[in-house]
Amino acid sequence: MSDAQERAAGGTDARGRAADGTAARPVAGVLLAAGGGRRIGGLPKAMLEHRGRPLVEYAAGVLRAAGCAPVHVVLGARADAVRERAELPGCVLVDNPEWERGMGGSLRAGLASLAGTPARAALVTLVDQPGVGPEAVARVLAGYTDETSLVAAAYDGVRGHPVLFGAAHWAGIAATATGDQGARAYLREHSAEVRLVECGDIARPYDIDTEADLVHLE
Repeated sequence: MSDAQERAAGGTDARGRAADGTAARPVAGVLLAAGGGRRIGGLPKAMLEHRGRPLVEYAAGVLRAAGCAPVHVVLGARADAVRERAELPGCVLVDNPEWERGMGGSLRAGLASLAGTPARAALVTLVDQPGVGPEAVARVLAGYTDETSLVAAAYDGVRGHPVLFGAAHWAGIAATATGDQGARAYLREHSAEVRLVECGDIARPYDIDTEADLVHLE
């Protein structure tokens, strides 16, 4: 494998630099952006327009602004079109060919793409939550201590996204992430270990799931 291929596969080079040339940090960002948008007319959520650009650009920028490096973006539906349209400098693009089976596969692909990188934790966000900005992501990121960390945003005390998974949990999450469940089962099983960080004062955790939800895009 060439140096360029290694950087594309893992997001860092031999000196531990992120794909955009900045120093890689202990917490990588993982953006799940593979959904096909079936309930919003079949346009992939990554391609929805927000502030004049594809939503995936905004979501990746949120992770970068919060301090995550590198940022890995998991694509699925119309991945080639997303690559052509969206500007994602410095991001590592990860394909999930099984995106139609649900978010669990995208989460597994995103975590697997961090193998061999300096990342000791992954901060996972969803492309269809533009109401969750850099402030909330940074608040969750600040909860990282080491590879055993489990940190999640909470809204009025209810767990939501983003979620930070220390590397010690990746194998367990991958073993249980199926369908649209993502890491839900794993987090329930390890609920006593999850540190909740209240973000209801700085973020709005709505999802863009239906045509009615499109009013939240700017």
